[in-house]
Amino acid sequence: MKRRHFFQNAGALSAGLALGVSDGLLAAQPKADYNKNPFIIGVNGHKITYNIPDLSQKVKIMHVTDTHLWKDDERGVKYKEYSGRMAKAYNETKHFLTGNPTHPEEAFEATLEIAKQEKADAITLTGDLFSFPSEAAIEWALDRLEKIGIPYFYSSGNHDWHYEGMKGSLHELRETWINKRLLPLYKGRNPLMYSVEVKGVNLVNIDNSYYEILPEQLEFYKAEVKKGKPTLLMMHIPLYAPGRSLGYGCGHPDYNAKNDRNFEIERRQRWPENGHSKTTMEFHREVFNTKNLLGVLAGHIHKQTIDWANGIPQFLTSPNASGGYLEIDLLPMDKSVQSKFI
Repeated sequence: MKRRHFFQNAGALSAGLALGVSDGLLAAQPKADYNKNPFIIGVNGHKITYNIPDLSQKVKIMHVTDTHLWKDDERGVKYKEYSGRMAKAYNETKHFLTGNPTHPEEAFEATLEIAKQEKADAITLTGDLFSFPSEAAIEWALDRLEKIGIPYFYSSGNHDWHYEGMKGSLHELRETWINKRLLPLYKGRNPLMYSVEVKGVNLVNIDNSYYEILPEQLEFYKAEVKKGKPTLLMMHIPLYAPGRSLGYGCGHPDYNAKNDRNFEIERRQRWPENGHSKTTMEFHREVFNTKNLLGVLAGHIHKQTIDWANGIPQFLTSPNASGGYLEIDLLPMDKSVQSKFI
């Protein structure tokens, strides 16, 4: 499918699902401004608690990333020259809390069970759910996600659509394998950019799985934050933060061909000679100047970290291949508490 055709179809789907509030209703609701009325965050290991001014009800989100499911069957035999390295990468792992042996399938099912027990309102899946686009792994994950009965929101990571060594640009390969294999996970939403509202919180998903932001995605993000709702941004590749490695590569000033050390190992297109596009750098600035942004949820690095930029936190989650997840509680801030801090 050509890029223009893809965006025309996907854009129509996104507009139909993400803009489900009339202009009049939007205007009647107060807009969140966390510069004037800051939220408060508590961090206790893998549990994050927000206290948020003007939030009307509590919301619980399970953030899951980097499961790296590698299950395959006879349908994948003809792709073995492209899947071989990653098929061996996560056969056995150590649980992020206990250190006991585990593996991606066991870890994923256990995380879904925790989400069910904790009565999560949503599960956000920010990429590398798969180590390569195996039909068997995708079908297995879909079956588990549908059975759990909790709304889930997926965007792809760089491994989800990448068969290592297969010819094609990163853009072409992402588009090809999203359409051939991953599309059912989006449930009719635009794979590159969509939003859903969960109990008053706007969850915005942007696919930046080859480090770049497209002009369409930048404009979509700007339109979403103009709604003024409490917003969480979900992506696979974390945004650059000072002192962080090139893994925090969306907006990183050192992102360029000279510094791309893994393109030969991963057998993929090398990063651009001149680094990021202007659009990607503008997106980075836009995100960290968003008044109603509660934070960014990402993965890719396989470590739990927190960075703050301009009062906005970016949370990276431990890999779910080792059982990792973040349990995020968004709570209405008590007025008496708010008066003591603001």
